[in-house]
Amino acid sequence: MFYVKNVPNWERALRVVAGLIAVWIGIGVLGGMWGMALAASAAGIVGSGLFGFCPMCALVGRRLDKAQAAKHNGNP
Repeated sequence: MFYVKNVPNWERALRVVAGLIAVWIGIGVLGGMWGMALAASAAGIVGSGLFGFCPMCALVGRRLDKAQAAKHNGNP
């Protein structure tokens, strides 16, 4: 893997759900240019939830603890 996951599983699930809701609000409720801008930014949130890596969290130095990181990488 080229990156180290820095988002825990509970937060990944929360990001995917919240991002999909924000996409729905952007496209379905707001519409127009502002709705598309909201949907595009929410797609980034969904992507960070699916991949388990957040570039902004990495920028400030956020890392998972060693036990959690080993579990994510498949090590016992």
